[in-house]
Amino acid sequence: MFTCRVIERIDELFDADDAVMQGLNTVIGSNHIEDSTGLDAALDIERLCDTLRQYTPITVLTGAGCSTASGIPDYRDFAGRWKQKPPMQYGEFMSHESARCRYWSRSMIGWVRFSSARPNPLHFALATLEQHDLIHSLITQNVDSLHSQAGQQQVIDLHGRLADVVCTTCGDLSPREMMQQRLYECNPDFARHIQSGATDILRTTADGDVLLDDLAGLDDFSIPPCSRCGGVLKPDVVFFGEAVPRERVSEAYAALESSAMLLVVGSSLMVYSGYRFCRAAVRSNIPVVIVNAGRTRADDVAEFKIEADLFRVFDAVIDRLDVA
Repeated sequence: MFTCRVIERIDELFDADDAVMQGLNTVIGSNHIEDSTGLDAALDIERLCDTLRQYTPITVLTGAGCSTASGIPDYRDFAGRWKQKPPMQYGEFMSHESARCRYWSRSMIGWVRFSSARPNPLHFALATLEQHDLIHSLITQNVDSLHSQAGQQQVIDLHGRLADVVCTTCGDLSPREMMQQRLYECNPDFARHIQSGATDILRTTADGDVLLDDLAGLDDFSIPPCSRCGGVLKPDVVFFGEAVPRERVSEAYAALESSAMLLVVGSSLMVYSGYRFCRAAVRSNIPVVIVNAGRTRADDVAEFKIEADLFRVFDAVIDRLDVA
């Protein structure tokens, strides 16, 4: 079983310090990368459709590239490099009140836009493939809940959901919308600043917050505590440097173990928490197929890869399979 204690411990170590693994994988092979233009693109689509028919059931692993058309930015460029300053680390959030003020003030603005995001055609295409029994489970690294909103039934939110807030002391869960109202009440001047439209020009990040380095007025920013025990609240998502909950990893491994193929969609796999499933698939001789608009960490182990616009690829797949 993948979920033996040794592998779980390795996973925890890599979750806590993913930079170690990335340092060992700075150069990724380019084998299996297809030139998805013209005739080659049509052949790639046909090959993907044939593969979807042949290898069922399928587990899908998705990343930030799936949500860009919904207005949520992705983390990395075509080559897998950061597009923005790396997100806040878990240790920094938990250790410093100033870091938490920085996070929640940015999130207070970003949530207005993030929560208004809606599923795009790619989310609906994957849900359609599930409805026709081609996909039996979907593991997402995204925290936007858009797969579920599109009707996907078997979703494992590997990194949690930004729509929830958790107390780091007692574990109490509450809706993010409730936290937004409490933040408004604790910071009325800041709330008026948001409601006036003065923050509309700030760029949203992939984490659902905004870049706020130059905005004044954070010295007296107030964060409401847990209403149950007074503890520190954080979004119920896995921060960089934080381990994915073991039971969630086990659930994802179990889904993979019962699959005939792993299909990666819209992820560079640069973070080990997602990349681990490609490694596990290879160990179990489960083929890995990748559809992504740029380089990934698993290019060298994929059976084949389509490097093209995700939305056009899956629009063509739905049409070719006649499952709309």
